[in-house]
Amino acid sequence: MAVRWGIISTARINRLVLAGAALSAEVEVVAVASRDLTKAESYAREHGIERAHGSYEELLEDADVDAVYISLPNALHVEWATRALEAGKHVLCEKPLGRRAADVEALFDTAEASDRFLMEAFMWRHNPQTKRLQELVEEGAVGDLRLVRAAFSFPLTDLGNVRMRAELHGGSLMDVGCYCVSAVRLLAGEPVRVTAQQVLASTRVDVRFTGTLACQNDVLAHFDSALDVPDRSELEAIGSDGSIRVRDPWHCRRPRLRLERGEKVELIEIEPEDSYKLELESLGRAIQGEADPLLGRLDAVGQARTIEALYRAAESGEAVEP
Repeated sequence: MAVRWGIISTARINRLVLAGAALSAEVEVVAVASRDLTKAESYAREHGIERAHGSYEELLEDADVDAVYISLPNALHVEWATRALEAGKHVLCEKPLGRRAADVEALFDTAEASDRFLMEAFMWRHNPQTKRLQELVEEGAVGDLRLVRAAFSFPLTDLGNVRMRAELHGGSLMDVGCYCVSAVRLLAGEPVRVTAQQVLASTRVDVRFTGTLACQNDVLAHFDSALDVPDRSELEAIGSDGSIRVRDPWHCRRPRLRLERGEKVELIEIEPEDSYKLELESLGRAIQGEADPLLGRLDAVGQARTIEALYRAAESGEAVEP
C-alpha cells in the first residue's frame, strides 16, 4: 500500500519531490496546502493532486494524509514539523531541519511522544553514489582518510529571495553549505572543533561562508558555500594512499566517482537513480514497518550542532567545540 502524502507549501523545490514521487508505486501525493486557497487549487490542478487546502492547519486535519513533506522557509521548519507531528502525521522536512541542536532534539522528542517518524530531507544521502563513496572510504580505498574538501555555491541576485532574508534563517550555510557539512560528517565523523569565516550581504545573511572542521583521528575538513559566485559543486575525500573526487555530489544527476591512487585512475560509473524518490521511499518503508529510515535523530542533531558551532565560530572569530 502506498503512503499518502500531503505537501505543506508550494515552494519551487516541490517540483523535484513530485517528480520523484511520480516514479514510485510506494508514494501517493494526495493533498497540497497553501495559505492562499486559490493558489493551492491552481497548484493542485497543475500537478494532478487530488485535494487543495487553503491553510496548513487544514491539511494537518486531513485524515487521508499519512505523512507530510514540509518545504517552508528554514525559520518555519521547527514550528510546522512540531505541529504536524502533534497532529499525528509522519514528517519529512526539508533540510536544514533547524539551526539549533536543542530545537532539533525537541522535535525528535515530539516525534517519539507522538509515535511518528521524523526525517531531515537530505536527498543526496539516499543516492547510490553517496553510498558507494562511503563504502570506498570505509574499505580503505584511499588508505587512511586525512582530508575532506567540499564546496557548493550558485549566484543569487534577488535580495527578496527567502535565502537572503535573515528572519527566515537564510544564508549560504543554511541553504547549500549544510550539504558540505553533511558530507564531512558522513565521511569523517562528528567534528570536535570548528573555525569559520563569513561575509554578510546587506540583508545580514551570510552570502559567503567557509569552515574548517577538525574531526576524530586527525581528519581535517574544509568547505565553502556562497550565493554570490558561479555554480560550484565539489566533494573530495583524500587519504594516505589516494583520493576520490565526486563531480556531482549533491544533485547526483551524473553519478560517477574518480578514484586516484598514484598514477592509476579508476572511473567508477554508477547507475542514476532519483534521490527524491529514494528519500520518500525510505521514510515510507519506515512508516509501513518494513525498515528503519536512513536518517534519524542522531544525524539530524549532529548536523544542527555543527551548524550552530560554525555560526558561533564565524561570529566570534574563535575556534568552537560543537
